[in-house]
Amino acid sequence: MGSRVAISLYALHLHASPLTVGVLISLYGLLPTLIAVSAGRLTDRIGARAPMLAGAILVAAGAAVPCVLPGLNPLYAAVVLIGLGFTIFQITVQNITGLIGEPRDRPANFSLLSLAYSVSAFAGPMLSGFAIDSAGYPITFLLLALLALPTVAVLGANRLALPRPRSQGPRNRQHRIADLLAHRELRSVLIITLLQVTSWELFTFMMPVYGSGIGLSASSIGIVMGSFAVALFLVRAALPFISRRIRPWPLIRTALRISAATFVLFPLVTHVALLMMLAFALGIGLGATQPMVMALLHNAVPEGRTGEAVGLRASVVTTIQTATPLLFGATAAAGFAYVFWSVAAALVLGSRTTKPQPRSSPGPSA
Repeated sequence: MGSRVAISLYALHLHASPLTVGVLISLYGLLPTLIAVSAGRLTDRIGARAPMLAGAILVAAGAAVPCVLPGLNPLYAAVVLIGLGFTIFQITVQNITGLIGEPRDRPANFSLLSLAYSVSAFAGPMLSGFAIDSAGYPITFLLLALLALPTVAVLGANRLALPRPRSQGPRNRQHRIADLLAHRELRSVLIITLLQVTSWELFTFMMPVYGSGIGLSASSIGIVMGSFAVALFLVRAALPFISRRIRPWPLIRTALRISAATFVLFPLVTHVALLMMLAFALGIGLGATQPMVMALLHNAVPEGRTGEAVGLRASVVTTIQTATPLLFGATAAAGFAYVFWSVAAALVLGSRTTKPQPRSSPGPSA
């Protein structure tokens, strides 16, 4: 999270164009899109330690590249290494989180994992910003590389107890993605993922653009986006308690409709306080969705193929993250309201059509 800010600002410092910065950020997701499913299958076969160790090493190496090799061209190698390493690490972590405890524990477990992501989303950019201002770019990238080394040390020492992969039964080389997509609930999970990530990218991309367009200062835009981050943290902290009282699908449908309502109102509001309220409501909606989606994914997938399914979801996520900035940038010319309202309509439609048939699943939250 810190590297995205540091690399963007460093590229601008080197007089790169906004298009070049956009290409750099898109490259975070290029290789992950291509290898996500294979990485998940590898986790299913060999377990978690080796993929997590490899991912942490790649992240550290990528963050160190701009420190060792200053200039614009090394940044391309840096983002590819960081994006690849983080994706391998994240897929593995999301896979084994679903293997800890009983199925009924999954919503709470994924809520705690999402809470950690929320902390990193806040702390990473802030750390990079302060480090750049106080110590410069080379020290910032060195610091980011050093942050990954404790993880490398712990995994390398093999002192951390990690869940073992579940049995895949008889070896079947004919396992295909189409087999997974035959599961109706998994298809619904992927649709919700598409809607949730598109909404998230819309806010993070369009809020600065829309705020500038209505004359807000950079600090005001930052405050609005900070309200979103605060809501993410709060709702994910509360999800372990909420998930014991509300089943995942009703919670997801409500969250999608809250998000849709905020997008309807966004282009009609220009006051900072009201925008903060909308951003907070959007953070509640989107923050409640992702942990529930991950719990449902593990419930829907056959045992022994959860890593593959997590990789498939990650491939969807990285594809959207790569494509939507270009799409939103192109359609914004038609007007901000058109962009916000189009995504709101998709969220409403998704909340009505992704209603899997009841099926027996272990645990009260399945």
